[in-house]
Amino acid sequence: MTARVEQLHSATLERIMSAKALGVLGLLLGVFACVLTIPPIEARTIVWPILVGIVGIALGLWTAQRGLRRLGWGAVMIGLLGIGLGILATRSGSENLNIVFSASLIASMLVFSTPLVFAGIGGLFSERSGVVNIGLEGMMLMGAFWGVYGADKGHSWLVGLGAAMAAAGLLALVHAFFAIHLRADQIVGGTAVNFLALGITGYFFFQLYHGQNVTVGISTIPNVQIPYVKDWHFLGPAIGHLNLMVWLSFALVIVSYIVIFKTPIGLRIRACGEHPRAADTVGINVYAVRYSSVIVSGMLAGLGGAYLSIGFGGGTFAENMTTGRGFIALAALIFGNWRPVGTLYAALLFGFSRGGWPSLHEAVANRTFARGLRLSWVSSRSRPCPRRSR
Repeated sequence: MTARVEQLHSATLERIMSAKALGVLGLLLGVFACVLTIPPIEARTIVWPILVGIVGIALGLWTAQRGLRRLGWGAVMIGLLGIGLGILATRSGSENLNIVFSASLIASMLVFSTPLVFAGIGGLFSERSGVVNIGLEGMMLMGAFWGVYGADKGHSWLVGLGAAMAAAGLLALVHAFFAIHLRADQIVGGTAVNFLALGITGYFFFQLYHGQNVTVGISTIPNVQIPYVKDWHFLGPAIGHLNLMVWLSFALVIVSYIVIFKTPIGLRIRACGEHPRAADTVGINVYAVRYSSVIVSGMLAGLGGAYLSIGFGGGTFAENMTTGRGFIALAALIFGNWRPVGTLYAALLFGFSRGGWPSLHEAVANRTFARGLRLSWVSSRSRPCPRRSR
């Protein structure tokens, strides 16, 4: 028993002291070197950012010497940048720092990034299975409208979420049928799905609500009041009163990482996306896996759309209210290298730039989306669904 415990302790210590772990720690220290000098910590001396940044740089150099050059040199660059920004922040007045880096900026970053996380993680399931989902925008729009309608008629935001997932899942099924069974071009099919969603929501919005505002008093997704944090300075206004969907988005990232990379289901999804013929050879039903992944993709995108209407929107709907968020979510997925945590980081980056500098948000998202769309198109053309022989 003692030998087993010592073996586990040794394995855990080896993993903690690995080059990859120390490289990630170097990245975090580089970021922390800058965070030290802005609210709420707001250190007013250059000593602390320099010391923390130097430690991050040292860890980056050590990681680069162990063969992880990209991670190591990235930590070095982040450390240098953190030191530079930290020194600049200490030379700025406290009043200016509190105006620029306020609690409302953090809150708005999380608010704007939440629908991107849901749609981006949805796109992750679809693209990992081998189907490019350009229709995330339309699926979010379907979720936004039918989420409001479900909450209105069902008198509960839970009914609204269920209706949003069902409507977006049905639209995803249409996209899956054309992309998988009919082998239509996935980019063109996804674009058609977006126009279809725009027409469906516009038509039913006119028929059911006469194109006017939705009835006042619809059940909306509640905010989470954290008892011991909501009254704290800075942290209270920043994270003490956020919507439930914001916290569920973080849980979704963790769950999706476990499912995709740590379970047999995730292995099958990745196998169908990376080498469908090999997956078909070992008995995996590629069609079923891809259909399921695309439908899950649509349901998650529908949740992101429902957040816009019965969460952040407060129970309202307007035609084309997603305003390109589905494409930005796809850009976040590409920017995050088709991984859950990377998608979260990209969504937070886009949410931060949307809250502080909208022009930067649009420029980065559009550039990333245009680059990734070319990669996704080539990938979709090279991984057709195999024709089953039995």
